[in-house]
Amino acid sequence: MAGLAAFAIGYMLSQFFRTFLAVLAPVLTSELGASKAELSLASGAWFVAFALMQFAVGVWLDRHGPRRTTSLLLALGCGSGAALFAAATTPQMLIAAMALIGIGCSAAFMGAVYVFAKSYSPARMSVLTSSMVGVGSLGNVIGASPLADAAEAFGWRWVMVALGVVSVVAAIAVFTFVRDPQRDTADGAPVGFGGYFELLRIPALWAIIPLTAINYAPVVSVRGLWAGTYLADVYGADTLIIGRVTLFMALAMVAGNFLYGPLDTFFRTRKWVAVGGNLVSLTVIVIIAMNPVTSLFTLTLLLVAMGLAGASYGLLMAHARAFSPPHLVGRGATLMNFFSIGGVGALQFASGAVVTASTVPGEPAAAYSALFWFYAVLLALALVVYLWATDAKPERA
Repeated sequence: MAGLAAFAIGYMLSQFFRTFLAVLAPVLTSELGASKAELSLASGAWFVAFALMQFAVGVWLDRHGPRRTTSLLLALGCGSGAALFAAATTPQMLIAAMALIGIGCSAAFMGAVYVFAKSYSPARMSVLTSSMVGVGSLGNVIGASPLADAAEAFGWRWVMVALGVVSVVAAIAVFTFVRDPQRDTADGAPVGFGGYFELLRIPALWAIIPLTAINYAPVVSVRGLWAGTYLADVYGADTLIIGRVTLFMALAMVAGNFLYGPLDTFFRTRKWVAVGGNLVSLTVIVIIAMNPVTSLFTLTLLLVAMGLAGASYGLLMAHARAFSPPHLVGRGATLMNFFSIGGVGALQFASGAVVTASTVPGEPAAAYSALFWFYAVLLALALVVYLWATDAKPERA
């Protein structure tokens, strides 16, 4: 239990760092002159660095186990990245810092997934994965209103210094309390990155990959970046109001992960639970796209619904895990995580271009309407592909 608690702390940091820019966006713009496009690049840098690291993390998990892999990356990546962020004087330094932090966070969740896959029944995979995401999403909550309050009280630079210290402490906890599970060996098992080619030859994964890449992107992009500028530009919200609205959305994301967790076992299907949840998410996104200007209360309710329905990541990971061979557990998890986080990173970069290209002087809502339509089209296409996926009905626990 102590090992899982250590993983949870590391994953809370990962969730915090992927979403906290939304709250700090106004102050980073005013103090460092960071534009919307540069903030989009900074957020995207976290996701791209995180995603690209998944290939190395998968190999290291299968070879060296989660204890050393996770603790080393947390200490070096998050510690140094937070320090650079705290010292930033230009938007380019923010981008570099976010890339370092993304590297540091890249094994926080995957280490826990590796332990779940090796040490627990496959029937419990969805519940365990979703529960860890739910607990870790408390970092998303901390990155909302509490971050806004701390930044107001102490300044955002000192907050980042404190987060760097917490990252190192979390790394020490993982190294101290985590015990590596016994690793499987297989005759003729692919060495290094060859395992990824074996996984990509599994036809069942190809229908799951597009939705894995898209389902998480709209909710985390809005919560992690665009909610701040959307609320400031369209509703005139300040940092504290942005913190409160994003707090409600973050709490919904936490609740959504716990809600999705047992549904596959209850309904005896993973595929159709994912389809239903993502249809709800798509509906909410379309409503916002059609009505970008409404009351702040109504928008908050829609963002809460979006956070609740957009939390199917753990379920999709369990769906894909059902088709991965035992000797490639680490690489199987990180391959799907690459598509999930890489999808977010790619959409972060693209979303900045969409908002910039759709900006109409005097009509700030136009850019955000285009942004939500952009998300809606991509999610709809991914859902259509997912309809061809082979279901993986969970066994009874």
